Amino acid sequence: MQIIEKKCWPEYFEKILRGEKKFELRLADFKIEVGDTLFLREWNPKTKEYTGREIQKVANYITKSKDWKVYTQEEIEKYGFYVIGLKD
Repeated sequence: MQIIEKKCWPEYFEKILRGEKKFELRLADFKIEVGDTLFLREWNPKTKEYTGREIQKVANYITKSKDWKVYTQEEIEKYGFYVIGLKD
């Protein structure tokens, strides 16, 4: 198990902190496995500084793809994608 540190913008950080956002969409430019911990540090993009707030969340599901061929390019361009968080 590893701890992976990432920046998190304030509007997303706050929603994770309140329990409203239960997912992360990230560029897959790092290795992560189920059980690893995301150490999220709130980052203010306007000041380009960390705010001092931090939160840790354990990864319990991961999916990765470079090319999901479920939809046509035309459908993607017309509608885009949703990332949908789920809860009980």
